[in-house]
Amino acid sequence: MSTSTLRQFLAKRLLPVTASGNSRSMSSSAAAKPVLYAMYASSCSWRVRIALNLKQIPYDIQSISLLKPVPDTVFSNTDEYRKVNPMQQVPALHIDGHTLCDSVAIMHYLDETRPSNPLLPHDALQRAKVREIVQIICSGIQPLQNAAVLTQIGKEKYLPWAQQWISRGFRGLEQVLASSAGKYSVGDAFTMADCCLVPQVFNARRYEVDLEPYPNIVRLERELSAVPAISAGHPLRQPDCPPELASK
Repeated sequence: MSTSTLRQFLAKRLLPVTASGNSRSMSSSAAAKPVLYAMYASSCSWRVRIALNLKQIPYDIQSISLLKPVPDTVFSNTDEYRKVNPMQQVPALHIDGHTLCDSVAIMHYLDETRPSNPLLPHDALQRAKVREIVQIICSGIQPLQNAAVLTQIGKEKYLPWAQQWISRGFRGLEQVLASSAGKYSVGDAFTMADCCLVPQVFNARRYEVDLEPYPNIVRLERELSAVPAISAGHPLRQPDCPPELASK
């Protein structure tokens, strides 16, 4: 996409892709619909898709490519996309006339402005445990194995690097979940912790991490995979997923 075309898109938000994957012109009513800037394989994007789906918030998708220009997507490494997300990362969510650029901040905003199907428990200790798990994943694991870091590590070393840091994080996470989990990550109610857990397990499988030492993580991922809000947001079901992967 050329810079001029991107500028036109950002100015007018033409032809967004709905959450069902269809492109269409925007009507006045659709103009108020949130727009999620996301990349299909991004675990951070998946967290937000789960939260939007759980809260039954209709949204449109603008696909973002992170590493190189791809047809029908917006390339993140442009000055124009920096106007959307100053970090030039995904996700970003344009909602209520504002744009938010961090998955955890977005989930908190959704929970505070759309309280139905809450992502945080009422109990103070359980809320703290949810936040603890969220931070373990979003601050202690995922940033060490994201695409930008692995690109710098290089093709020969990126796989053992990702395996090392995901495994290290999962050792700690497994211990936390041993005392916090019920049906889900914290007790028996779906929370923000679950929005983060499943995408991180997807990353672990992607990088061929041995999951046998983490029975709590595996059990929870299996339980959570049946939740419609999670399955609908799966990377292989996104409009920018390459057809050769989506067909698997």
